[in-house]
Amino acid sequence: MATATSKPPAKDAWPLVKKVKYTAGAIGALFVLWLVFNFADIKAQAKLGASYGAHIACSCRYIEGRPLASCEKDFEAGMELVSVSDDAENKRVTASVPFLAQAVAERRSEFGCIQLNQNEIDELD
Repeated sequence: MATATSKPPAKDAWPLVKKVKYTAGAIGALFVLWLVFNFADIKAQAKLGASYGAHIACSCRYIEGRPLASCEKDFEAGMELVSVSDDAENKRVTASVPFLAQAVAERRSEFGCIQLNQNEIDELD
């Protein structure tokens, strides 16, 4: 009678680790491709959100006379990334989405709050 003296080969754990790494890499590459092809849309939505935030905050602050912290409650849901700052001397509110967009609205007497165009914003700096 023959007896087996050698153990069966143990299953190697490395193939599973390699599969996980390759899957994670493929998902990461797909995400980067999605960002590259949708960056213009993302940037446009960020600009829209910043413009809306600047106009609403300017109207709230300089037409209604409320404090800026109170004005952020008027923002729509989904605008958590938009931050606003106040320039009380010039009656101007700047709203921005970090690294993507910035917009400025300014109170101009009888016209109310006006969005400044990019040339006017560049002149402010």
